[in-house]
Amino acid sequence: MTRQQASASQLIDDDKVRVTRFDFAPGAETGWHRHEMDYVITALTDCQMLLEEPNGETREVLIPAGTVYRRDQGVEHNVINGGDKPMSFVETELK
Repeated sequence: MTRQQASASQLIDDDKVRVTRFDFAPGAETGWHRHEMDYVITALTDCQMLLEEPNGETREVLIPAGTVYRRDQGVEHNVINGGDKPMSFVETELK
């Protein structure tokens, strides 16, 4: 299945952090990627995420607007907007 790509807008990229805003139309995806740095996600909208994982499994996660969470480097996945409304979040990677 071919999906629309999420839009990624680099906000900051300096010696300490890389900050990127991601905007997804319904059904859009990031594409498969592996996080090379620890990172923090801040949900700007309610985010109904469908996560495809390397083991072939998928899972749905609802991240309410304003919620913040962090993950360690090494996470590998494809993030898809599984909802019927646009979703947006900001990712801050820690260098």
